[in-house]
Amino acid sequence: MSTDTVSILEGSTFVVSDRRGDMDASPTDTSGLFRMDTRFLSRWVLRLNGDRPSHLSTDDLQYFSAQFFLVPGTGTVYIDSPMSVVRRRAVGGGFHEDLTILNHSHEPKDLEVRIDVGSDFADLFEVKDALKKKGQYYHKIEDNKLILGYRRDKFVRETWISSTSPAQIDEHGLSFKVHLDGHGEWTTGLDVTARGAGTKDDPTQPKYHHSNETPRPEGVNLEQWLNQAPQLTSSWMPLEQIYRRSLIDLAALRFFSLIFPDAALPAAGLPWFMAIFGRDSIITSLQAIPYEAELAKTTLRVLGARQGTMVDDFRDEEPGRILHELRLGEMTAFEERPHSPYFGSTDATPLFLILLDEYERWTGDAELVRKLRREARAALRWIDEFGDRDGDGYVEYDRRNKETGLENQCWKDSWNSILFSDGTLAPLPRATCEIQGYVYDAKMRCARLARQVWNDPALADQLEQQAADLKRRFNQDFWVADRKFFALALDGQKRKVDSLTSNIGHLLWSGIVDDDKAEHCVRHLMGDKLFSGWGIRTMAEGEGGYNPIGYHVGTVWPHDNSIIAWGLRRYGYRKEAARIAMGILEAATFFRYRLPEAFAGYARQHTRFPVEYPTACSPQAWATGAPLLLIRTLLGLEPIGKNLLVDPAIPRQIERIELLNIPGPWGKADAFGRGLIDLDQPTTTTPTR
Repeated sequence: MSTDTVSILEGSTFVVSDRRGDMDASPTDTSGLFRMDTRFLSRWVLRLNGDRPSHLSTDDLQYFSAQFFLVPGTGTVYIDSPMSVVRRRAVGGGFHEDLTILNHSHEPKDLEVRIDVGSDFADLFEVKDALKKKGQYYHKIEDNKLILGYRRDKFVRETWISSTSPAQIDEHGLSFKVHLDGHGEWTTGLDVTARGAGTKDDPTQPKYHHSNETPRPEGVNLEQWLNQAPQLTSSWMPLEQIYRRSLIDLAALRFFSLIFPDAALPAAGLPWFMAIFGRDSIITSLQAIPYEAELAKTTLRVLGARQGTMVDDFRDEEPGRILHELRLGEMTAFEERPHSPYFGSTDATPLFLILLDEYERWTGDAELVRKLRREARAALRWIDEFGDRDGDGYVEYDRRNKETGLENQCWKDSWNSILFSDGTLAPLPRATCEIQGYVYDAKMRCARLARQVWNDPALADQLEQQAADLKRRFNQDFWVADRKFFALALDGQKRKVDSLTSNIGHLLWSGIVDDDKAEHCVRHLMGDKLFSGWGIRTMAEGEGGYNPIGYHVGTVWPHDNSIIAWGLRRYGYRKEAARIAMGILEAATFFRYRLPEAFAGYARQHTRFPVEYPTACSPQAWATGAPLLLIRTLLGLEPIGKNLLVDPAIPRQIERIELLNIPGPWGKADAFGRGLIDLDQPTTTTPTR
């Protein structure tokens, strides 16, 4: 999101405004009040005597609330107004806004105060693609409130707007005649409620706790959330701010599913992806497990409950497959989009199994693993029966839904992400390299669960044999011998897609890489063509499809880098992992300590600061989780039975890191590390295990 906008969110509800607090959306603009994939308010503009106030300052330190400090326009470059305006807004089932006008002069003031309102009730897909509505709008005024509505057959959405002070209400807004005595003030409370959004309870008014400072949605306890997480201190002060920002944003992105309404999993990101996403929720949960394992538990339960059960071409559903995305808007309701849910993600299923094992290792919660045994077995069957489409031993993808389904069903899911080194597009079906790594890791991890939790040694032996066979074949079939790295994919004709990309770093995380090939991969990852100085680019400079501002063909993704750094530590490349971690963490300081979804791949020596990617989500879940995983990587945290292994590898720029009260089967543990790695010295790519 742009720094010119202010976003506040809670659960499935979020509000995006300008820094005055106004919303005035164009058809493709993301301003407004959104709930359950529908924009319930697209216009909310304050005017005093016909003019819009000027912005002084904005306080948006709380993710669920914001305060806007304004003055009436003075007509000059000087701010010397006799009045000021304060808007205090909190989101929750809609939003509540306290509007206060202060008179700082001895003279009384009479004002015409106006709130212009409107709603296009746009589905988020319509906002993204500038599509036209097919239903009918209506409005009515009853019981001192304005009701804006939209109806298409049985699909009905309404926005209810009311004020605590008497107002003149018309179809376009609310007007107030305000008299202020000398040094007086006037306040009204404005309630905006989203109705018919498919929620379990649909109150006539939002529920808030009020304080002297700002209203707060019921159920929000940010301090409790922060206090229950491990406490971090560091000699490098930005790290503490980045850590706190990540925890706050993780709290903001909590999504409460209708299946388990009392537990939260991570939504993917603001503004486009405030919904359940299989891959995004899983990866974010993996990143956050040492700090907040309940997110992983809920993610596993929700995705297990929504697991595919049939073959459905429209939704790309197959038995055992883990969903990609679940939406609740109009276009999904009328099957103009397949997201009810949509299953077009090929990596979410092995990642689900990886998360199941990682969760048990960090929590000791074998009971959940036992409860999800049927879902895990179904996921393993999907890998072998549906994931491997042609029986060649590799998992590949090709969409069943040829009209609106995703063409690329890996994490780099833009249409042009899978390219040969000359820039030509690889034909479908595609077997990307990192998915094979995920499958290898999933089978190795499930073998452990089968032996230790499910009491099924025969399954464990079978999975270990399958994983070993996959590793052997993969290191032969995907290796590009003349360039000494693994192919991005095998295309539909079993040709090696030979562009150099960040995907090879995911292979190190999974453990599928033979030791004699790991050093070559590391040299590529840390070379100038992939490593920008801030992080690893998604595609190497010099490849035919490279673009430093291309979504998946040259930008730097923080979550991608956090996984790569984790993989480097797995293979003993401590210094290289520290270099990546430091670059990404330093980049965060240029984004107000909040990492965006992606930023441009320009070389650090050319820009001196990371360049924003114009449409990146922020906050975005797995970017929010990236610093958490990087901290784990720097401290070398690994659960070993009922003990926590701490093996720090910290750069000298960070003299000290302390992470206290890390929960696990061991109870609570502390981790300490000192910065001993000199990043200024050349990297030798020699593992130091």
